[in-house]
Amino acid sequence: MNHAILLNNRPKGMPQIDDFKFVEEDMPAIRKGEVLLKTSYVSVDPYLRSKMNDAKSYTAPFELNKPMYSGIIAEVVESRHSGFEVGEFVSGMLEWKVYQASDGRGLNKVDVGRAPLSSYLGVLGMTGLTAFLGLSEIGKPKGGETVVVSGAAGAVGSVAGQIAKIMGCRVVGIAGSDEKCSMLSSDYGFDEAINYKTSKNMRKAIAAACPDGVDVYFDNVGGEISDAVLVKINQFARIVVCGAISVYNATSLPQSLSVQPFLVKNSALMQGFIVTDFEASFPQALAQLSQWLKEDKLKYSETVVEGFDQVPRAFMDLFEGKNTGKMLVKV
Repeated sequence: MNHAILLNNRPKGMPQIDDFKFVEEDMPAIRKGEVLLKTSYVSVDPYLRSKMNDAKSYTAPFELNKPMYSGIIAEVVESRHSGFEVGEFVSGMLEWKVYQASDGRGLNKVDVGRAPLSSYLGVLGMTGLTAFLGLSEIGKPKGGETVVVSGAAGAVGSVAGQIAKIMGCRVVGIAGSDEKCSMLSSDYGFDEAINYKTSKNMRKAIAAACPDGVDVYFDNVGGEISDAVLVKINQFARIVVCGAISVYNATSLPQSLSVQPFLVKNSALMQGFIVTDFEASFPQALAQLSQWLKEDKLKYSETVVEGFDQVPRAFMDLFEGKNTGKMLVKV
């Protein structure tokens, strides 16, 4: 029998285990022009939380009693498709199933010999693309500028901070534990790191870490942390809005500073984005990320959970900060 994970309920606040449904189903049989895929790694990401709501977003919400889906690395275990051979590995947006049939659309082959399989869901996948393109297309950091990254020990944040360092910037990371802050400095080369959970006054902490103000803010969290950074932005600052994990589980509209006065008086830019906005630049971005990885200029960390049945738990753990770097499930 095959195994799948469906959306059982639309969560109210933090997702709970009963918002997911584990089901068994018959093994898929493939037709001509299709391949049978076996899941190797499942990516769980904060943005999936918004797709669990029945609300307008940049993509359609998950359907109740239908499989959830995300970035997945899978092995071709049977093929009736001329473009794929048994034993090849592919990445794509696939359903949360152990086995599934595909007609090949949306699948990208991954080179097992170039980098570990899991990296194609992280630094050489949407994670790396999001960090690189958010910075290069919106943040446009210049050498000597100060870049602040929230959620800096997470998958995107840790890569974004390192890229800013490669570009010659002074980088300040915000994370949720002393261990993570230490890692930002020792492993990733951040110049300063702030533990938002122990800092009694985030505005003062940011002012101390950024004596020359903030030129680029790569925002992964939103909420009070971002309000505190906003107070310190410089003239012509660029605020890259990548995510808002601090408010994804809110059951009412969050209260925050009015951003307009800060943007107007500083002639600052604040822009949200999704990585597919810059899809035309994916090949060049991946080539640059691969080169930096090869040159050991980029490092990455992963939190890997074992077992297909642990996918919902790994997803929920994101919102408690239990991951360092990319959160993955190995099947």
